[in-house]
Amino acid sequence: MEKKKIIKVTGAAPETVPLSPGVSFGPLLFISGQVSKDLKTGNPRPGTIEEETEQVLANIEAILQEAGSSPQHVIKTTVFLRNIEEFPKMNEVYRRHFPGESPARSTVGVTLAGNYKVEIEAVAYVSEKK
Repeated sequence: MEKKKIIKVTGAAPETVPLSPGVSFGPLLFISGQVSKDLKTGNPRPGTIEEETEQVLANIEAILQEAGSSPQHVIKTTVFLRNIEEFPKMNEVYRRHFPGESPARSTVGVTLAGNYKVEIEAVAYVSEKK
């Protein structure tokens, strides 16, 4: 029977809340909601919606790489926006990170913890075991 595997980015600051950045089980990788923080220091990186979206997607890509996957293998994302009116700006950055066949996606307006503008979680396929 397969076991779940916790995925943490090598050299990343320890989590301050009870979650794992990623969990793989079989060929699937579940990535916890990522916010605009520096993975190495754990410090928030506030900015415009575009800047925060870039950081969030960079964090997701680091977790994907650590697990042996890539943005091309992302199946589904959920985007949480503090201000749903910023969707078009977030979407332009998102589009650059998922060119071609985009993953399935849901986007909702929510109240986010901290002062973050965007949080994104993802589910991906892991083609190679690490």
